[in-house]
Amino acid sequence: MKILFVNHFPLTGSGSGVYTANLAKSLVSKGNDVAIIFPENREKYEEYKDIKLYPVFFKNEEIISNVNQISMNFPCFTTHPRSIFNFRDMTQEQKKEYEEVFSKKIDEVIDEFKPDVIHAQHVWTLAGISAKCGMVKNIPLVVTCHGTDLMGIEEEQKRNESWGTDWARKAIKYAKAVITVSKDSNKLTEQILPESKDKTIWIRNGVDSNVFSFDKNVNRKDVLKDLNIEKDYSKVVSFVGKLTKFKGVDVLLDAVSKYEDNDTLTLITGDGELREQLQNQAKSLKLKNVVFLGNKPQSLLKKIYNISDCSCVPSRREPFGLVAAEALICGSPVIATNEGGLPDFVTPDVGILVNVDDSNGLAQAIQKVLNKEITFDRKYIAEKIKNSYSQDILIEEFIKIYN
Repeated sequence: MKILFVNHFPLTGSGSGVYTANLAKSLVSKGNDVAIIFPENREKYEEYKDIKLYPVFFKNEEIISNVNQISMNFPCFTTHPRSIFNFRDMTQEQKKEYEEVFSKKIDEVIDEFKPDVIHAQHVWTLAGISAKCGMVKNIPLVVTCHGTDLMGIEEEQKRNESWGTDWARKAIKYAKAVITVSKDSNKLTEQILPESKDKTIWIRNGVDSNVFSFDKNVNRKDVLKDLNIEKDYSKVVSFVGKLTKFKGVDVLLDAVSKYEDNDTLTLITGDGELREQLQNQAKSLKLKNVVFLGNKPQSLLKKIYNISDCSCVPSRREPFGLVAAEALICGSPVIATNEGGLPDFVTPDVGILVNVDDSNGLAQAIQKVLNKEITFDRKYIAEKIKNSYSQDILIEEFIKIYN
């Protein structure tokens, strides 16, 4: 089978990008042909064996030689480590350019690749354009709703706008299925887009177990040295994700002020529009052992998860929480908010749930893990999540939908 993915974001730096890459790799391992259309603002980007990549180049600080770059950075619903340009800030001219460039690219790839099915990520503009292009060639469409697209639709409703929403509705009308990533996301999708009710299918997000896994031989001191941290801390708390408001990193920093001591290190991995603001917050709170690492490759994220006494996901809103599943499959217990898709898999045997915006509750939960008042079997955590959330296990559900 030939599957064409169309993604609103690059394949690294966002949950939907990782989701797409994980799906693509699993499909190829099952003997399928896969191609991906995606925005990119770097000349050198990650490539994957036996997967055809069709980047659409956008302008950033880097000037890419010998290609035409769209005259803006790629737009986002919230923020991305490599772009803080928001869909809501696009001019009519930019929207037109965006539509024209992707319409042309999707048409070209359909003619060259000849897919049996198109799988678009996010119920938004590119899903609608995929529907328009697929309809002409009678190619079925599947769309995954990732949750941030619903935020985009809600934002448009507040602003009395409908550009992305109109494309979203075209996508749903043509799609044979709308995949959602959690029970909560499924419910929200049907509430915000009622026309999707007969088409929604909940499939859990999958983790690439070839990249993320429990490794008892990972040495904390060596990993910290690789991160240019010379002190050998006895306890490590980690956060991985975008530095944007809905991820709740400000709540975590407030919690750090309550649990921090000389032997406890807090690692903030990721980037985004709020990085400077969060660093200033850490300074104002006089936090001494918080390190902002910026973006790190998945190979290093695996090590960070493995050396962490606990991983924190303090999100105000979280459609699924792929980083939580990645941490768990590495054996790290997760302390997360009781929000969105997180309660689906952050159960008492693998982690702790706290209320949104509750820095006291978050700090208390972290302290209980660090002080071993609550203990977890890291090997058990990793095995449980691998058996339920490994992409290779879930891939048959997608193939069934494609067929």
